[in-house]
Amino acid sequence: MSMPCNTLPLHKFSSIHHNPTLTKLYPSRHRSLAQLPININININMALITTDEQGITRRIGNHHPNLWDDDFLQSLPRSYDAPCYGERAEKLIKEIKGMFNALPLHSSSADDLYKRLSMVDDVERLGIYRHFQTEIKAALDYVYSRYWDDMNGIGCGRESPCTDLNTTALGFRILRLHRYGVSSGVLQQFKSKDGQFLYSNNQSNEKDLRSILNFFRASLIAFSKEQVLDHAKSFSTTYLKQALPNINNTNLSKEIKFNLEYGWHTNVPRLEARTYIDIYGDVKTSNSIFNSKLLELAKLDFNMIQSIQQRELQILSRWWTESGLGKLEFARHRHVEFYFWAAGGCIEPKYSTFRIGFAKMATFVTCLDDIYDTYGTLDELKVFTEAIKRWDFASLEGLPEFMKLTFKVFDEGLRDMAREAEKTQGRDTLDYAHKAWEVYIDAYFQEAKWLAMGYMPSLKEYLENGKVSSGARVVTLQPILSLDVPLSSDVIKEIDYPSRFDELLCLTLRLRGDTKTFKAEADRGEVVSCITCYMKDHPGSIEEDALEYLNSLIDENLKELNWEYLKPDSVPIISKDHAYVLSKGLQLLYKERDGFSDSGIDTKNLITKTMIEPVPM
Repeated sequence: MSMPCNTLPLHKFSSIHHNPTLTKLYPSRHRSLAQLPININININMALITTDEQGITRRIGNHHPNLWDDDFLQSLPRSYDAPCYGERAEKLIKEIKGMFNALPLHSSSADDLYKRLSMVDDVERLGIYRHFQTEIKAALDYVYSRYWDDMNGIGCGRESPCTDLNTTALGFRILRLHRYGVSSGVLQQFKSKDGQFLYSNNQSNEKDLRSILNFFRASLIAFSKEQVLDHAKSFSTTYLKQALPNINNTNLSKEIKFNLEYGWHTNVPRLEARTYIDIYGDVKTSNSIFNSKLLELAKLDFNMIQSIQQRELQILSRWWTESGLGKLEFARHRHVEFYFWAAGGCIEPKYSTFRIGFAKMATFVTCLDDIYDTYGTLDELKVFTEAIKRWDFASLEGLPEFMKLTFKVFDEGLRDMAREAEKTQGRDTLDYAHKAWEVYIDAYFQEAKWLAMGYMPSLKEYLENGKVSSGARVVTLQPILSLDVPLSSDVIKEIDYPSRFDELLCLTLRLRGDTKTFKAEADRGEVVSCITCYMKDHPGSIEEDALEYLNSLIDENLKELNWEYLKPDSVPIISKDHAYVLSKGLQLLYKERDGFSDSGIDTKNLITKTMIEPVPM
């Protein structure tokens, strides 16, 4: 087992220079890295070195195998495919819409504003919001145009004499997420003269706790330099954590714990829906007919969507088997995990191509990643890179079979996605996709050259290349083009390269990935990462210093990404929604560890909970 990156100075590993196997892999590494003023570990785990049939020494990742047997996936029952479930859901949708529309415009209820906002919040958290887009807009227009005040917020009802924290926080969050122009300054009024937030000391009062919970949720939808939201997050997090041991209501406790753990950037719609269905069922069904119908619809809808996802998993698994990619033993076999990444946020039944296409694109990226980072030699990678950039299979002559297989399946997959995109875009986008992949492949080859040369770039240099090699752009591009909205060349530039939106998606993936994978990668000899580059730039710093800086950089990038996602522009909302939710899926799967490479615990449980096991009716 390798030692931590900051444990021993480089000269302690001088024996690497004389090791014939490692010298063959890294001929100039020892000389180059020895000149760096940092302490990093290049004590490569010899269990990760292998020799192939041709006698070529190669590195391997020693990743665990595919956890999802094709026979198991093909046997999934898809229990909610029957028409009767769809018919019942349609009946419930019609009845619930009637209840939405029955809300009087001039209600004298003391909590009519909160009630409207709460109804919107419930259908969104339960994952059934797509059925009520007109009703949601009407409710939010009513609250925003008639009663919202950016200085004072709102009270519970239209005649409330004073501002209410719970209603204002809930309103701020939902209105901002629906791109209404609301200012975070509205929350300043809940501070005392000394700058501290006013609150109740009674941490067992459920009404107060729900107010602070909505305050916390609102604080997460922050843009850069919104200090009031930073303060709100710090205050509400501390308050809720301190209150948890004293809460008697089990479901309120579950709701608080879930929100504290998953927040906003790691909370994908399917996970939230599955969790909130359980909480909602115990808390609200006794309150009204509306709540019980909403819960029944949420359960039905969840299970029907799950049946669709299971059918798509079966299609994907057959493709995986037939493609031959399973024969690449050195590569990570994670097609099911990649499908979950897409399906966790993309719910609409009609977007099958988006979900399956994304899973295939992510599979290609992972196979290429494992070829460039570990298994391929530099000489092979040079020829492989040139062949890909010419899109010429004949140029692979003389390269090993694993490269030929990867190229063949990869090339076919891109062409298939281009044909799907043409149905929506009305033009051939394959050349555009090819150019994006060529830039990506160049970035991979650059990292392979750094590895072979023993070169440690600066953090700026590394990130400039790393935001491309993260793969975020190429896995997202063609699936977005397959959605049923045509994107002109000008609009594509606002969501794809060279947009700031795309850059932030790529940067956050690279930064988050590195902070969770750098130790395993160093064990394989891949010592160049955000962490080691930071340590080079800051002599005397240690791993913890680098992680503290990089995590703060991720937080700031995510705030800016919030703005790029929610700001008004000409990009169709559905395209931004689906690109943004892929970022959330990545943040979820890298929340505690690399949930792709190590998908045997948390990731498998998430997949089982959302895509395998139906909700009890």
